[in-house]
Amino acid sequence: MSAAATRTPPRLRPRLRAGNGRRREMITPEGLSLPVTLASRGSRAGALMLDVLIIVFGLIAVHMLLFWIAGGLLEGTSFDPTDAPRGAQEFLQILLVIFVFVTWYGYFLVQELGPRGATLGKRIVGIRVAARSGGRLAPEAVIARNLLRDIEVFYPLVFIVTLLLMSSNSEDVGPLALAATAWFALFLLLPFFNRDALRAGDIVAGTWVVEMPRTKLAETLSTQGAAALGASEVTGARYDFGEAELSVYGEKELQTLERMLRESSPEALAAVHETICRKIGWEPGAGDERAFLEAFYAQLRAKLEGDLRFGKRKVDKFS
Repeated sequence: MSAAATRTPPRLRPRLRAGNGRRREMITPEGLSLPVTLASRGSRAGALMLDVLIIVFGLIAVHMLLFWIAGGLLEGTSFDPTDAPRGAQEFLQILLVIFVFVTWYGYFLVQELGPRGATLGKRIVGIRVAARSGGRLAPEAVIARNLLRDIEVFYPLVFIVTLLLMSSNSEDVGPLALAATAWFALFLLLPFFNRDALRAGDIVAGTWVVEMPRTKLAETLSTQGAAALGASEVTGARYDFGEAELSVYGEKELQTLERMLRESSPEALAAVHETICRKIGWEPGAGDERAFLEAFYAQLRAKLEGDLRFGKRKVDKFS
């Protein structure tokens, strides 16, 4: 590496840079520039429908299984569930409501708070939830966006269906039908009136939905450049990192580094190089950033894969 940096750049606030179409450039709290692609409105709707189908069919399957097990246990006995005391029947109904509630909200919360930030439906269509600040997805953000989804979509739908049933029985619903339709349309059309296709839950929670990188953790990145030659093609320098230096990052940072090596400009790679150097206690220089990052990528990947064979997994720098 050549001349050392003499000045640390000021810390940048998280922000977004405009891009063409659905392409955006995210500036993280560490000053890294990450290219992202916003998920299309169609893919988000498709993912939600898949998730709802998974939950509904899952609940139906569980109910059928429980009734089948209960029928087998009660067969040959004198107990008739229909003759159970009213209080016992109401208690079972309460348990059923609690089970549906926990399943509905737990399905979204547990999966979106996981390392992938995506439910099964989102994984199928290739999208995930991300914090617009570029930082870690906070639990309160996931809770807020999922609670608001009911207010945006499901409550007005239930209200509209109820009003339709009342109307079919010749009951006068007055202006309620119009109000319910306006409520549903307002939230349904909101993503079409902002450039990042944000729904109300995303606006409140500070999140957005982006496409997952489709590329694999490419084998070629571990067999190219400084990673393959063992030294820089530009300066001839060798980069060897110790256990402590490689332990500061995990799988999420490895995937981010891979994506940046594939897609980012030399200026963005220089910022990443400087950030990693500060993190591991090296003195950043200039002129050989790509070789440094290729070597760091290859050695970090080898370490994470080796740890995984022994049952140790480091999902990200926080774990």
